[in-house]
Amino acid sequence: QRMEEMEIYKITDKNLIKLVPLFEGWEETMIRSVLQGEMGSAWADSTVHPSSAMLFIADFCFFAGAPCRELAARWIEEKGRFTIMVPQNGQWSSVIRQVYKDAAKPIVRYALKKEYDIFDREKLMKMSRILPAGYEIRMIDERIYHMAGKEEWSSDLCSQFPTFADYRERGIGTAVLFDGMLAAGASSYTVYQGGIEIEIDTKEEHRRRGLARACAARLILECLDRGLYPAWDAHNKASLALALKLGYHFDKEYEAFEICKQDS
Repeated sequence: QRMEEMEIYKITDKNLIKLVPLFEGWEETMIRSVLQGEMGSAWADSTVHPSSAMLFIADFCFFAGAPCRELAARWIEEKGRFTIMVPQNGQWSSVIRQVYKDAAKPIVRYALKKEYDIFDREKLMKMSRILPAGYEIRMIDERIYHMAGKEEWSSDLCSQFPTFADYRERGIGTAVLFDGMLAAGASSYTVYQGGIEIEIDTKEEHRRRGLARACAARLILECLDRGLYPAWDAHNKASLALALKLGYHFDKEYEAFEICKQDS
């Protein structure tokens, strides 16, 4: 048994490559975003020969390598009030449960296969045009970027890009407007070299009208035109069903944990 707490180190850009073997074979674009130095931050038990690592990006934490309580607990100091922790295996799941106890709510997420050349452009074009009367689809511009940030339901569409200049340079998104106001959107939640991770949101009173489908179809087409891969990871079965309609193929279910920081 260790008598003293293990030291945890922030991993800077030049050392990120040392973490790559720990995440080998994990097909998750948000992991790529961090390891490529595009977004997020990385922590490990050593800067020289890391055996355990944690990646923070947006509302997610990914854990790989040898299970380590100190790494799992690091989020308490570092992050906001909510995160989704994704363990590499059952041993990491056990560590998360031990550290967070009842605050760790187990959930099932759905991974989609990362396949290229699977999309039917004609079908997506048709989907992107099917909108009820009064709705219009647009690319996210500066006005829509600021609109998205003002309401909780839409904030994740552009939240990882602190300024519109950053979003315009690296991000991409589509929006459906109703009376000039934002009703739904599909956008780059995160970015990595060669692609994006898609975020989709619809305002409650505009749901079940095909808006998310239209936005997503248009966004996928825009990504393909720019040589970007539009990665999709489903938070629930509704998101999975939409992904399958758009042409993605199911890969697997995986366990994650929603953690809400408790007020002390």
